[in-house]
This record gives sequence, structure tokens and C-alpha cells, in this order.
Amino acid sequence: MAQAHSILLVGTLLCSLVPLDAQAQISNADWPRASATDAGLSEARLRALDAAVRSGEFKKIGSVLIARHGKLAYEGYFEGDAGTLRDTRSATKSITDILLGIAIDEHKLSGVDARVLSLLPERARRIQNPDPRKAEITVEDFLTMSSLLECDDWNDASRGNEERMYVVEDWAQFILDLPIRGRMHLGEKVEPPRYGRYFSYCTGGVFTLSEVLEKVTGKRTDRYAREKLFAPLGITSVEWVYSPTNVPQTGGGLRLTSPDLLKIAQLYLDGGAACADRRND
Repeated sequence: MAQAHSILLVGTLLCSLVPLDAQAQISNADWPRASATDAGLSEARLRALDAAVRSGEFKKIGSVLIARHGKLAYEGYFEGDAGTLRDTRSATKSITDILLGIAIDEHKLSGVDARVLSLLPERARRIQNPDPRKAEITVEDFLTMSSLLECDDWNDASRGNEERMYVVEDWAQFILDLPIRGRMHLGEKVEPPRYGRYFSYCTGGVFTLSEVLEKVTGKRTDRYAREKLFAPLGITSVEWVYSPTNVPQTGGGLRLTSPDLLKIAQLYLDGGAACADRRND
């Protein structure tokens, strides 16, 4: 298990990044490299992995990179090359997490318990389906997919499904205007959620945090990310998706190269430290 925790595998379809305890430093330019053998990896298994991807056994894999102890030990490209920008899909949300953490560290955001509508009063004044519970929605609620809004990307019938958001102009207002979610239950007794929150995957909620970031930092999220995160890591090739009102989409779609996405993963692995000159707690 310890060995598994010390290896980072980054693929095109990476959905989340998990912080782990380790200490390593990565170059601001190119990754330091090690042979698979020196990194303690099985070359036979890596060859089998390569063959499985190329044969189509594993589908929709554009690249696979493995770093161990801060060094790149395996690099396989099946579509494009090291410079190809790849859609990080919902791994973008993990980058949004980092940006919010930096804003908190810089005392620009009070914490994840900050209330969203208090930070966006112009949104609150024209909200539809008003409900006092909306005023209680926090940054943490959107980050953890647990707000009370009727928003569920995994339910095609949900009013807040992201596909419905994409066809309107004002995405943040679309999300904040949603009604409070109801839950049918058997019998009169309502069982509380097992982990204290009801989970409902809502990309639009994380997008709304793009406006929160701009409000508290005074900079549009893409520019804040470039200054505070990407530049210190030596990441220069980035492409964002923007809403119709030109707000950076912090809920998905950010394009990065595979080696640069691996830098973000390494940053998580190192607990927020990179090259000893930038920390995000």
C-alpha cells in the first residue's frame, strides 16, 4: 500500500487529485527523470500497459505519465505528444480547490465557510426562487457537491444539470436561481444523511466559485491562476473554457499538457510545496 501511495498515475481521463503525504520537489521547467528500474517500477508491466492502450483494451487514453519520488519514470503518448493540450475535464475542479486555498492563505477569502451570496450581493438581489436557506450556501457546499440547490449532473431530469446551464447566457445566475432540492422519502421519518451532507454532483456550483474568486481577489480567475499557480510551476501553455459572459469555467474543461497536469498532481502530493519557493497550505 505504501508503494501504491508513492506513485502518481496521470491519464487523460483523470477525474480527481488526492493530497497524499510525501516530500519531493519538481523542476519549474522540465521534469527530472529516472529509469523505470531505478524508480522501482516493473518494465514488463509498463510494456503490458503500453500494449493494452495501443490495442484498445483501455479506451480513450491519450497519455499516461508516472512519477515516483519527484522524477518522471514513465511517459507514454497515444494521441499527440508532450506539448498537446488535453482536456482535464473535472480535474479542473481540483485546480479550483488550489486557487481558493491560495486566496484563503492570502487572507482574501475568509475560509470555505464564507457564504456565496454574501460575496455576490448583486446576484442575491435578483435571485429567483428566493429561500432563506440560499443565503446559507457556502464555498464548501459548492466544492463538496452538497449545496441544497436542485442541481444534479448525473440526473438528466434535474433542472440544474450542466447541459441545461450551457445553453443559457448567465451560468452563475442560472445556478443560484435554482429551487431548493426536495427528497421523497418512505414513511414520515426522514433519515439524516449518513455523512452529514447530501451529495449531488453539480458542476455549475463550482463554476459559480469563479465569480467568487474574482470578487475576493480583484482578478479574473484565469489571470489569478496564471500569477499564483501556473507561473510558479513553470506552466505556460494553458487554455480555459469561458462562459458566454467571458467568465473562466472553473468546473471543467481546462486544457493543460500532460507533464504540466502531473506538476499539479505532484503539488498535491507535496502538500502544497513546490521548489521550496511557493507554498499553498
